[in-house]
Amino acid sequence: MLPYFSERFGNAASRTHAFGQAAQRAVEEARERIATVLGGRAREVIFTSGATESNNLAILGAAAAYAARGKHVITVATEHKAVLDPMAHLAEKNGHEVTILAVEPNGLLRPESVRGALRDDTVLVSVMAANNEIGVLQDLTAIGELTRDRGVLLHTDAAQAVGKVDLRVDRVPVDLLSISGHKVYGPKGIGVLWLRGKNPRVRLRARQFGGGHERGLRSGTLDVPAIVGLAKALEIAASEQTDEAARLARLRDRLAERILGGLPDVVVHGDRDRRLPGNLNLGFGGVPGEALLTELRDVAVSSGSACTSADPQPSHVLAALGVSPEIAHASLRFGIGRTNTEAEIDRAAQRVIEVVRGLRAIYPGDEGRFETPRSE
Repeated sequence: MLPYFSERFGNAASRTHAFGQAAQRAVEEARERIATVLGGRAREVIFTSGATESNNLAILGAAAAYAARGKHVITVATEHKAVLDPMAHLAEKNGHEVTILAVEPNGLLRPESVRGALRDDTVLVSVMAANNEIGVLQDLTAIGELTRDRGVLLHTDAAQAVGKVDLRVDRVPVDLLSISGHKVYGPKGIGVLWLRGKNPRVRLRARQFGGGHERGLRSGTLDVPAIVGLAKALEIAASEQTDEAARLARLRDRLAERILGGLPDVVVHGDRDRRLPGNLNLGFGGVPGEALLTELRDVAVSSGSACTSADPQPSHVLAALGVSPEIAHASLRFGIGRTNTEAEIDRAAQRVIEVVRGLRAIYPGDEGRFETPRSE
């Protein structure tokens, strides 16, 4: 990225001089490299500021472009707010009907639920590839086959999945895919919306205007250093994906074994098998949630999505799994990454065990205990 902050500081849209032409070449080379990692074509890569913007452009843009065909869209209760909020906007401001599907207690969506929700006026289904809080991996292949048979577009928020699990658009029948740079150790503030260019050719209506950049879908001066950085980060993630996924899964299982072996009344949220290799979400009975996070300041954990950490409400994802508010507040999301070591895993596990034991001694019987949620 460094040369594009200084020596090659041209505007990629200024193509009448050498400085702009060099920047444009860097952008188009990055577009080609990103497309190769995703299994698509360069023309299908649209640069955005991140997955939130990509989700908004995909959902609102597709809903507007296909409104004449129908105004019914489908999503899932455990989606990120960057999907649920645009869906709510469609319902409140655009007259769309939004179906929000429930998940099983393990966080997985049954493809049969999608089949049952599809209608003649359905134009879009949005299903997250990997959940940001509980890490579960949805069966996009099965869901995509259903939507493809009905001529319905399938969008996926793949911010958590790309670079960590196999997800190529030439193998998985999705039509729109959103990613963020920082989720693959690239720069923050850059992302991609991939949209299928043929079979079917996806149409979108632009959400912002002022220059016609990115095929007229996303006007604004391109962040050349960030685009170059995102392409490189994706290439590194793809090249190391198999070995790194295995390493992260071992560390995740080590963390789970130590905590579950050292404490009673702890549950793993989300399916144990179909999940991201570096994700672990645990709920602790008999512990006040605010005190738990306060006492674990030296361990980088969260109780839900990083994007909603200021929200005092319990996680909507855990609520969708049937978890009580008390346990949801006393749940921790562990994200294990490429720099983490076994020693750090062991230290984190020991700190969690110490803190939970201490809090249970202070607050005996004052907080909720687990009741296994039942599937309706």
